[in-house]
Amino acid sequence: MKNVRFAKYQGAGNDFILLDARHDAPALTRPEIRALCERRFGIGADGLMTLENSATPGCDFRMRYYNADGGESTMCGNGGRCIVRFADHLGIGGRVKRFDSSDGIHTAELLDDRLVRLQMIDTGAPEKLADGRSWFLFTGSPHYVEFTDRLDGLDVERLGATIRRRADFESIGGTNVNFVEVAGEGRIRVRTFERGVEAETWACGTGVTAAALVTHAVRQPACFDFTVETRGGVLRVTFAETATGTFSDTRLTGPAERVFEGEIEI
Repeated sequence: MKNVRFAKYQGAGNDFILLDARHDAPALTRPEIRALCERRFGIGADGLMTLENSATPGCDFRMRYYNADGGESTMCGNGGRCIVRFADHLGIGGRVKRFDSSDGIHTAELLDDRLVRLQMIDTGAPEKLADGRSWFLFTGSPHYVEFTDRLDGLDVERLGATIRRRADFESIGGTNVNFVEVAGEGRIRVRTFERGVEAETWACGTGVTAAALVTHAVRQPACFDFTVETRGGVLRVTFAETATGTFSDTRLTGPAERVFEGEIEI
């Protein structure tokens, strides 16, 4: 048996198990991570992250992310904000923290006791897909983006599961799926089906980032500051566009809060 000391955090309803793995954290198997994330018999979470020592000069720590299915995955924007808050509670770094993850180096700023502003990676221009009505963009994780006028009425679970495993995404292990409703100038609503969770989550940080960038590219070219409504709360995405249509200085701002901490035997 293993005794695992953990903390649980949430960012706009996207919830995570956090482990301090700098010293003697137990090596967890994929089934064990899946069991910890299970909502009825475990702690319950959309994913699990380990905070590790970084080998990159100038970084305060390294973030490693696992989906609820137990598999190691790509970057998570809400998770990135939560692990920065976790690092602060561990006494790591100052108000501005720097860490490395699967997609590169990130900087994040603690704005107050609730909000964290996270710098995302620079991204390319959105790719229009063959169906003519959707786009693809990698924002640290792969994202499909489709616009709709009836977000509340969509069967996100059914549609998301179908698109997530489409043949054209097979080479990248499937994609996350975002449905976007434009609510006004600089305002969008987003619902996301996440791969690895295999369900709709209450928010997805890399997903709302992709949604905002695609909305700018195809619907609102004059807007560089988006308020994004998710099931779990409101996020903000700001960015700059280069002369070639790519994006830089992308910032994701939203809540990151500790829910509880404890110890569990597995």
